[in-house]
Amino acid sequence: MRITGGRFGGRTLAAPGDLAIRPTSDKVRQAVFNIIAHHDFGTGFMLEGARVIDLFAGTGAMGIEAVSRGARYCLFVDESAESRALLRTNVEALQLTGNSKIWRRDATRLGAPSPGAGGPFELAFLDPPYRKNLIAPALVSLVEDGWLAKNALVVTECAEDEAVPESGALTKLDERAYGDTRVTFMTTR
Repeated sequence: MRITGGRFGGRTLAAPGDLAIRPTSDKVRQAVFNIIAHHDFGTGFMLEGARVIDLFAGTGAMGIEAVSRGARYCLFVDESAESRALLRTNVEALQLTGNSKIWRRDATRLGAPSPGAGGPFELAFLDPPYRKNLIAPALVSLVEDGWLAKNALVVTECAEDEAVPESGALTKLDERAYGDTRVTFMTTR
């Protein structure tokens, strides 16, 4: 696994030793960031200087890629001790401790943001384990608990045969399939 662009482009990330953690492939990550950089969603979203929340963060590849490409801060959220250990390894290797925090929390029940969270967030990544129906409750938590800025960009990743649930608070902007992966781009209303 490598960072595909920005100031850390080409740097290697620590990867899981087994299939318990499924990182976003370099190909999909690069495609997502090409869309973010070159697609006018009509929301005014800019990656440069954005605050990012990476739910179900795993290795942190999505959030680290965002910081590499100009985001100013990322909050990584994952319940798994193995994931948080990989996150720490990757954050420390890239000297991002001042630009990030790692939280142990259930991404489907975030609760109200604390002052130290670093939000509200202009960009959110959700990449839960496939086929576990975790996207809907995580989206509800992000929106209803007040974690997202106005016109935030929300990027979800799921299995290609899964559907991203409709939400009254989010508008779907785009959707793409890459092999067995479906990526959906949404914004807050």
